[in-house]
Amino acid sequence: SQLALPADLRAARAMMVTSCLLALLAAGVSIVGMGCTRCAEGSPAKASIAGSGGIGFVAAGLLCLVPVSWSTSDIVAEFYDPTLPAGMKYEIGQALYLGFASSALSILGGALLGASCLGKEPPFPLRSATGPPPFSGPPSAAKGNQAPSATSATGNHAPSATSATGNHAPSVTSAAHSGYRLSDYV
Repeated sequence: SQLALPADLRAARAMMVTSCLLALLAAGVSIVGMGCTRCAEGSPAKASIAGSGGIGFVAAGLLCLVPVSWSTSDIVAEFYDPTLPAGMKYEIGQALYLGFASSALSILGGALLGASCLGKEPPFPLRSATGPPPFSGPPSAAKGNQAPSATSATGNHAPSATSATGNHAPSVTSAAHSGYRLSDYV
């Protein structure tokens, strides 16, 4: 029966179950915060979500480490107790080694996940979609939005940079074939 167990074993069992549930929750939160998922895509809080998943993994690892260390301490203390007969002494088994390994890996993974998400901000400030697009025309056209009146080596006037494409400069291939020269702008 569950109630017949000593209080320390009930507490250890409760901490292990809580650790497993917290690790599952941290895994779900971390998946939402990953850069390769579409959940919360474009949100500036995406890195914070992944970082909170890392914190959850660290907490789950600590919750696992406490009962494992507690049980190990009890086993070692009873093993060296001279009043206990030899048949009543336990030794450290594979379950405790697995407990130490799993808690160490959970703490390490959570710390790495949390550290990788620190300071992750968007590299460029988010621009509202209602404002005008940035101007990408030639430098002389940016001053007054006037087309340059550069004369090419053949004496022909260069076509207007904003005539066919609005505010944008022509592409590299059309600029090369329509009389634009880099020396006209530099």
